Amino acid sequence: MRVSSIQLAIKERPKEETLRHVLALLERARGSDLILLPEHWPCGFLSFARYESDNETLHGPTVQAIREKARDLGACVFLGSFVERGESGLFNTSVLVDARGEIVGRYRKMHLFGHEGQERLLLRPGEEVVVLPTPWGRAGLSICYDLRFPELYRKMTERGADLFLVASAWPAIRLDSWILFNRARANENLAYLFSCNCAGSQGDHRYGGHSLFVDPLGKVIAEAGDDECILSADVDADLPARVRKSFPALDDRVIQ
Repeated sequence: MRVSSIQLAIKERPKEETLRHVLALLERARGSDLILLPEHWPCGFLSFARYESDNETLHGPTVQAIREKARDLGACVFLGSFVERGESGLFNTSVLVDARGEIVGRYRKMHLFGHEGQERLLLRPGEEVVVLPTPWGRAGLSICYDLRFPELYRKMTERGADLFLVASAWPAIRLDSWILFNRARANENLAYLFSCNCAGSQGDHRYGGHSLFVDPLGKVIAEAGDDECILSADVDADLPARVRKSFPALDDRVIQ
């Protein structure tokens, strides 16, 4: 199984221009089985004024373009996230698309960030824990700030998750926490964790980069740097099952 993360540098530009750039980067990741994109890449997490103007439905042009590209590449694409216009407001939404270009499922971010930002004021939180089937096991979906809440990942594990997919716009100022949480969420659940973070800057805010692929024992398989890049690695999809069999720590839980 070949996994790639498109660690995109966020820039102030029309979302149509960003989409063209992302499609070109996806083409460079051809040959991957699973490709991840970061959080809020169409407009940038901090572009709060654009949440209202740039939002789309699940059937809008951004998702449709990624679906077509996934079909062309023959790859599963974790779309990262975008501002979704839903039936009851706006959501920070990620989508998993399979190699046929079909939508496997949608996750709406549950833990909205309220510290020195407007996400919690502008968006509605999701209410559903999402674990979806893939050719390599069941994938639990999450977005950025979710990483601080281990109970979400345990619930996904209880629903059969073998791997976690994380889209993020994590800041450079809290990079140590980013690396810690990536490794901890994988290790404590004996699952793979594949993350895709933003790079670049918006105003005085710098994104942390350092997208990570972590194995079920918390070992970092691959780590990106600070700037825009494509991080790729070949991984053994059967490893979580073998680790859980040889080291069945999840069976020893007392509090459930």
